[in-house]
Amino acid sequence: MEDGRPTVLVVDDDAGIRDVITESLRGHGYRTFDAADVRAMGRVLEAQSVDLILLDVLMPGENGLSACQRLASGAHPPVVMLSALDTPPDRIAGLNAGADYYLGKPSSPAELLAVVKATLRRGAHAPDQDFRAYRVRFLGWTADFSAHELRDPAGVLVHLTDGELFMLKAFVERPRRVLTRDQLLDAARGPDSDTFDRAVDVQVSRLRRKLRAGGDELIRTIRSEGYMFVPATQRL
Repeated sequence: MEDGRPTVLVVDDDAGIRDVITESLRGHGYRTFDAADVRAMGRVLEAQSVDLILLDVLMPGENGLSACQRLASGAHPPVVMLSALDTPPDRIAGLNAGADYYLGKPSSPAELLAVVKATLRRGAHAPDQDFRAYRVRFLGWTADFSAHELRDPAGVLVHLTDGELFMLKAFVERPRRVLTRDQLLDAARGPDSDTFDRAVDVQVSRLRRKLRAGGDELIRTIRSEGYMFVPATQRL
């Protein structure tokens, strides 16, 4: 963020779409950069601090899903996928790749602006309000929410997106209790949660896969009710 203005990087091979989006965002006080493909996106990220990436899926060269997966493997700004591929499987693929939200094209400027605001708001509020000085241990795993770190029983760092970290915090604070999807949404996203974000099952699935390193099922599905975090937890 520069001069108090959030910075958004728009990645799309359609110059007309890039121009419309950047002009709209600038009109609402955002600082913007744009890129025509993933390679150009990488050059911008190397040179500039970016608060949010709007990422198309279908582009020449590397596609947006692959790029999002690479971003999710390390520290990265929040990603909103913006694509003409807008079926439920497309949306699930985008969320599984690590996107924070998936918005279909065409979308109204008002809807896009609302998504940008909500995504930035979550990222800005999460560390200070929810993760300070908080560590938990379970079955040899250690979650350090103040440092945004999860380590497996061997001490290996396991990368989690902000959404997955919020979800894990919701579970470890309520072990051995069945949590409904609505409870998980509220707990994992906080009071600023938006009604359009209903991707709880996707977030749980991604987190569950990352917690299966030792073969144990740490998150159990309770049919017709929700999910339960199985192990006992110890706050450090």
